[in-house]
Amino acid sequence: MKKKLTSQNAPAAIGPYSQAVMDGDLVFVSGQLPIDSRTGEFPSEDVAWQTRQSLENIREILKEAGYTMDRVLKTTVYLQDMNDFAAMNEVYQEFFADPYPARAAFQVAKLPKNARVEIEAVAK
Repeated sequence: MKKKLTSQNAPAAIGPYSQAVMDGDLVFVSGQLPIDSRTGEFPSEDVAWQTRQSLENIREILKEAGYTMDRVLKTTVYLQDMNDFAAMNEVYQEFFADPYPARAAFQVAKLPKNARVEIEAVAK
């Protein structure tokens, strides 16, 4: 049965979607922009800082299901500029251990609020 997950420690959804949805033991975390839930702002324009904030938001949402980042099976990373891939990857590896989640990364034309990165996740 589908259950909505919401964390006060992650930014609220900016549209008609949930921060995450759980069905059984699967958790689907919506794309997380690098918004600091305390300030409502990006921590920095730097892609490394934005990556860190997006992943922290995912971590906080997963806590609502009693999960940690080691339960993440798959992520999708959306970058405004693929030239930021190395900087994103350096921060990304701080949040996961081997065996790393499966991942896809794409350059997109534009992200909401002109973010440089957005990350979604699936956990079990």
